[in-house]
Amino acid sequence: MTMIYVLDGRRIHSLEDFWLVMGEAVNGPGGYFGRNLDAFNDCLRGGFGTPDNDDFAVEWHDHVYSQQALGYAETARQLEIRLGRCHHTNRSHVARELAAARAGEGLTVFDWLVEILDRQVPGALKLR
Repeated sequence: MTMIYVLDGRRIHSLEDFWLVMGEAVNGPGGYFGRNLDAFNDCLRGGFGTPDNDDFAVEWHDHVYSQQALGYAETARQLEIRLGRCHHTNRSHVARELAAARAGEGLTVFDWLVEILDRQVPGALKLR
């Protein structure tokens, strides 16, 4: 039987909110399911908070609301944080991504999350 984890998109106003909502959906209140893109990717791949049942789906309700909240403004905010923390050899790449986000171009935080979900658990994401 497929386990379905439901994300309430109306609760997701930032990437930090996504971590909380996803963690609670999978592991209950206060649950962990990554706090950065690499950890999220690892959790979905298995062994780090992944549901015991490999047969699961994620229903992202009100995803249009989340898509707007995780758009270019949030992407620029996240890239500003990343720019301040990244290795000096990555700074020019992150700066280019930041300039694109500020211009309303390129992938958004929402796109990053959907891409990771699609790559790690093909067909498991249902946008509602």
